[in-house]
Amino acid sequence: MRAAVYTQYGGPEVVSIGEVEKPVPKENEVLVKIFATSVNSGDVRIRALNVPRGFGFIVRLAMGITAPRNPILGMELAGEVEVIGKDVTKFKVGDRVFAAPEFRCHAEYRAIKQDDAIAHIPDGLSFEQAAAISFGGATALHYLRDNGKVKAGDEVLIVGASGAAGLASIQIAKIHGAKVTAVCSKPNHELVKSLGAENVIDYKQEDFTKNGKKYDLIVDCIGTAAWGMSKASLADKGHLLVMAGDLWGVFQGLFVSRKNGKKVTTGVASANAEMLQTLAGLVSDKKFNPIIDKTLTLDEIVEAHRYVDSGRKKGSVIITIGQNEASDNH
Repeated sequence: MRAAVYTQYGGPEVVSIGEVEKPVPKENEVLVKIFATSVNSGDVRIRALNVPRGFGFIVRLAMGITAPRNPILGMELAGEVEVIGKDVTKFKVGDRVFAAPEFRCHAEYRAIKQDDAIAHIPDGLSFEQAAAISFGGATALHYLRDNGKVKAGDEVLIVGASGAAGLASIQIAKIHGAKVTAVCSKPNHELVKSLGAENVIDYKQEDFTKNGKKYDLIVDCIGTAAWGMSKASLADKGHLLVMAGDLWGVFQGLFVSRKNGKKVTTGVASANAEMLQTLAGLVSDKKFNPIIDKTLTLDEIVEAHRYVDSGRKKGSVIITIGQNEASDNH
């Protein structure tokens, strides 16, 4: 099968299209024919080993010291079940599904355990739209719902609000009844307002740490609002949620959460089946909208990596695999 592969760490040019072995599903797995996937911030960080400070060696140990052990990136997909293992009961051949496995989604096929992060695509949603749900949506649920315990009336500040995780965080916060202030560049103000942000801060014109306002939750989607600069902007018992924190931030989180009424949470967000089912329900109820910035083909994946590297993307950059099928909304 065709796949986007990389055999060394580096810039977008290390990614190329090659032929790899098609996976064979195990007894409890489904084989998904992929029609859409995404290139997100996690993909480009791993590709370039541009990870938060302190995590470089840890990531090399996990991914490969001198070269990547797994040559295929991609953290979310949408497609159709082509084969099921003999023990599979939750899916059938022909089901339209979206999933968030760990890597190997930039390919024509992916085998996934039926109990892992996989769910049925809501009716009326295209494969491209479905492929834009998981990464940002599950990350927002992990931090805001599960760790931040966001609730009605909370004042929530979202830093880096125009990326996939930021736009999802706005929507998850609003679904829970919070009041949202979004921090992003001016060209993205109308987008974040359209998703429910009551207030918007242009980070080039205003420093949120100096405006005297207090927030119950501060969500740092891009790793620029560390504890030292954000703590004064947290309300009593406020919670800083750092999606891209460095290793020192992890230790700070452990210390601050024990010694201070204010809390810090950071770490890796992992998707699961419940999260995807929740997001599918929210999409069906018109409460959650996956935002797509740009759609490219698998052959254009280097361009996709370059665009994500630029830091200008709004929402998701989608890669289609099989144009005709991927545009079918059913």
